[in-house]
Amino acid sequence: MTGVVYFVVIVLANSLGAVSGMGGGVIIKPVFDFIGANSVVEVSFYSAVAVFVMSIVSTIGHLKNGFCLKWLVVLWVSLGALIGGMVGDLVFSKIVAVTGQRNALLVQVILTIITLLFAMLYTRFNWQSFNLEGFFWYLLCGITLGFFASLLGIGGGPINVALLMWMFGIKIKDATVYSICTIFFSQLSKILTIAFTTGFAKYDTSMLMYIIPAAIVGGLVGSRLSKVLSAEKVVIVFQLMILTVILINVYNGIEVLI
Repeated sequence: MTGVVYFVVIVLANSLGAVSGMGGGVIIKPVFDFIGANSVVEVSFYSAVAVFVMSIVSTIGHLKNGFCLKWLVVLWVSLGALIGGMVGDLVFSKIVAVTGQRNALLVQVILTIITLLFAMLYTRFNWQSFNLEGFFWYLLCGITLGFFASLLGIGGGPINVALLMWMFGIKIKDATVYSICTIFFSQLSKILTIAFTTGFAKYDTSMLMYIIPAAIVGGLVGSRLSKVLSAEKVVIVFQLMILTVILINVYNGIEVLI
């Protein structure tokens, strides 16, 4: 029964996540925490796999739809995300080891809410972009995005789109595609870090038979919706997702405290 629930959650979350560029982990992670069927470490792993698979499917879909990527931007941001993702996963593992799963979850909830508020304020008030260029800024952006993606276990989230728009002046529909590409590398780094450190033995990998197909479906639906929705509609989807996830995280944070 848990697998079926996970399947439905992932399809819905990844569909919306592919459209908004947030990557479904921003919904998958807190909802799975709320369900409480698995540990915080397992949930982070399942979320990473779901978003990783979705990012592959969604990126292929965008390229087939004719989106022209600036590969130099993708290269440097993704390299940074790969580095940041490894660091973020190691930091999260350290937090769990030092403080325990309960406090680690609380840290994730608080930091997730902070990044959500940043993204909401940026898209609400249209802050002036810096229009930065050059490999250093692309690399720094990627490191920041990859670090928070792995640390929070949300596979990217709202900070991706908002930071890309803020630093480089990218329009929201373009930023969502670059965000998904970045998410691919940040989650790849998370999965590789697990593979070469603790391994996968401690995870119930039977759940992947539900998670991977659901991620594929979500990626296909999301890339199709992204093609037909206007930039204004994408902003609405983005902001509604933020509000929803803030409420879920606030509830989960209260549950941890009491």
